Amino acid sequence: MTFRNMVTAGLVAAFGLAAAGCTTTGVAKNPVEARWNGQQAGAFFARFGPPVSDTAAGNSTLYTWRGGNKTRVIPATYEDLGGGKKGKLLTPARTQYLRCEVQLTVSSDYVIRSIRTVVDRPGVDGGSSYCAEFLAAE
Repeated sequence: MTFRNMVTAGLVAAFGLAAAGCTTTGVAKNPVEARWNGQQAGAFFARFGPPVSDTAAGNSTLYTWRGGNKTRVIPATYEDLGGGKKGKLLTPARTQYLRCEVQLTVSSDYVIRSIRTVVDRPGVDGGSSYCAEFLAAE
């Protein structure tokens, strides 16, 4: 029984080391990943400002960035009675406070390997999320 456990542990460790040596770019899941994966982290931080924190993670560094603070006012919507007349109030006007927070995994050669959105707001009327609008714009 002990021999089986040692062989299993050895195989798991070997697979883990083999997987750790792989670099995958993968398919971008969102516009932010499509824009920034494979780019220099310096270009990201020069454009949007410095990170708020960083943590070493093996041969890479995990940076947390926050920014893009903005206030968006969404107007009220009313029932349309035709002829330019408004009917009953459907949704009241509201204010949204927008910000974006992402975590960037950056390799030792300062290239962004992955970017994960942590704090975001959905877009208005099914549009792009706020982080996608803010960070993926050319």
